[in-house]
Amino acid sequence: MPTSSRFVVAVHALVALAVSGDKPLRSEDLAYSVSTSPAVIRGLFSRLSSAGLTKSQLGAGGGALLARPAEEVRLLEVYQAVEDTQLFTLHRTPPPRTCAVGGNIVDALQPTLARAREAFEAELARVTIADLAADVARLGKFTMPLEW
Repeated sequence: MPTSSRFVVAVHALVALAVSGDKPLRSEDLAYSVSTSPAVIRGLFSRLSSAGLTKSQLGAGGGALLARPAEEVRLLEVYQAVEDTQLFTLHRTPPPRTCAVGGNIVDALQPTLARAREAFEAELARVTIADLAADVARLGKFTMPLEW
C-alpha cells in the first residue's frame, strides 16, 4: 500500500514557521530544512493556506507565516489539509458475497477500523504545532542560528 510523506513534511515546515516566530520563511529555505524541492513546499502550502493554516507575505523579505498561533494549530487539521484521509482501504475488488469469509469480512472488520481511525484522529487532535516546536527546542540537536 503506497504511503505519503505529505503530512510529515507539512508538519516539519509548520514547526519551522513556529520556530521562526514572526519572520516569514521562503519556500527555498523550508525546502532546505525538509530536504525536498521548493515546488513540493509550495504545493503543500497551497493546501495549508486553503485550510487557513498558513498565509503568505509578499514582497522583499516575504514568505510563509502561520495564519494562527502555533498553539491553535492541531496536527489533525494538518493531516486533513494535506492527506487523503481514508486511513484504511478495503479490497480493490469486492470479495465474493457467496464466500463464507468474503461475504462477511468487510462488516466484521469495519468496527475495528473505525475505532483505530478514531484513536488515530484523537491523538492528532491532542497535539499542536507549538507542542512539537517545544519538543524540537527541548531536544536541542540543532545549531544556532538556524539555517534560514
